[in-house]
Amino acid sequence: MDKRKVIIVTDGDMVAKGAVEQAAKNINGRCISSSAGNPTMKTGEFIKEQIKKTPHDPVVVMVDDRGVLGHGKGEEVISSICNDEEIQVLGVVAVASNMERGEGITVDASVTNTGQVINQAVDKNGNKREDNVCYGDTLSILKDLDIPIIIGIGDPGKMNFKDEIKKGAPITTKALKEILVRSGFYSDN
Repeated sequence: MDKRKVIIVTDGDMVAKGAVEQAAKNINGRCISSSAGNPTMKTGEFIKEQIKKTPHDPVVVMVDDRGVLGHGKGEEVISSICNDEEIQVLGVVAVASNMERGEGITVDASVTNTGQVINQAVDKNGNKREDNVCYGDTLSILKDLDIPIIIGIGDPGKMNFKDEIKKGAPITTKALKEILVRSGFYSDN
């Protein structure tokens, strides 16, 4: 049996939900809308069931801790998904916050608020940082898991109006595409 191919986005507020839903449509993926929440309200078991019921890959899910540092609800869901033998996590879209508490996570690349793919991290507004460490409240568990690709972005659906849903959520879309290309899921960019 083929494993379900999943991309995790570490944000789930209402604006992010709209942006992620639009971006999933743009890549011909499926979004588990019920995974949204600030914080994540559904359990890992529930979200995994929804992933396995979707008609095709890739499947995009959202997780959020609502600013709680350490292992919160979002990290619990990430761990549950990553440790399921029937699911393959292609990558994580690591959403930056405006805090620099905690260790942060090293990203493979980021998408700026202008849509440029860079080998550095970005801040909450999608502006380039001087290093490749992304800080966010639902990222602390990623260093403990075998995540093949981590792409940083600013706040989905926002970034000074550059990722608005009415514009097609281009930054969030580009981050999902970057994971799909780098993972070998598809080859066009």
